[in-house]
Amino acid sequence: MLIRHTVCRFLEERGYTVESATNGEEALPIVKRIRPDIIITDMQMPKMSGTELITALRAEPETANIPIVIVAGKNSGFDAREHRANFTIFKDIDIEAQLAKALDAVLSNSSPKTKTAAT
Repeated sequence: MLIRHTVCRFLEERGYTVESATNGEEALPIVKRIRPDIIITDMQMPKMSGTELITALRAEPETANIPIVIVAGKNSGFDAREHRANFTIFKDIDIEAQLAKALDAVLSNSSPKTKTAAT
């Protein structure tokens, strides 16, 4: 919860409208409804893991190309070979500095009029 709050606050301070979900199952309908500019997901969630969420998002044409940033614990058993996401952030390291790098790397070529994010 603290990580999600930190991510949401960071994005809101940079002008993003943020929709938040507590798990992947809740996130799917939100993403389909708002079509965010970026999705930030934890890999370890109840009901539907980050891996399962990414699989579901990449399988749908309307969500397949939305950039995804993974949030994972450095020692959580996260598989670094998860190449379907655009960027990975580790919870154990300065999360705000990593988020800034992720936004720059993932969204540097686009400047949407309305910034939306799903976390």
